[in-house]
Amino acid sequence: MRVVVGSGNPIKLQATQAAFELVFPNISIQVIPCHAESGVSDQPMSDAETLQGAANRALYCRQAIPEADYWVGLEGGCQFVGQTLEAFAWMSVVSDHQQGQARTAAFLLPPAVTALIKQGFELGDADDQVFGKTNSKQSSGAVGLLTHDIIDRKAYYTHALVLALIPFMHPEFYPAQIP
Repeated sequence: MRVVVGSGNPIKLQATQAAFELVFPNISIQVIPCHAESGVSDQPMSDAETLQGAANRALYCRQAIPEADYWVGLEGGCQFVGQTLEAFAWMSVVSDHQQGQARTAAFLLPPAVTALIKQGFELGDADDQVFGKTNSKQSSGAVGLLTHDIIDRKAYYTHALVLALIPFMHPEFYPAQIP
């Protein structure tokens, strides 16, 4: 099975591999990176914008590498809830006959990170500055930094990707959707 992911980020590729292996345990899975533009802000700042970014990435991959079996878009975003900023990500999985989407759990970002995002930083860059890290978005991410890697970015994305695959696991309950 060929699965194209709209990213070269190793964590996103590993999470996709893990999710597809969980859902399709008896099938050989080949995950293929694809540089895909999200068509949204570099740091999406709403639930809707983040979902759109994930969907755009999956559809871009479908056009770029049409011979694959599945195309996946992952997009991290933030959203203000009052004065606090929460972080989350959307997953979009597309095939020729179906589409699935799911969102991760959300968690609150610390005020120091929020202040940098308000200044225009992307979440990963803000995390690096506050936590004294380099390129944390390609390792544990904000969720890993804040949970002491009890939940790392790979696990955080893997669970949401499995949820996005539910329509593919149970086609009898989900009418075909051609994205």
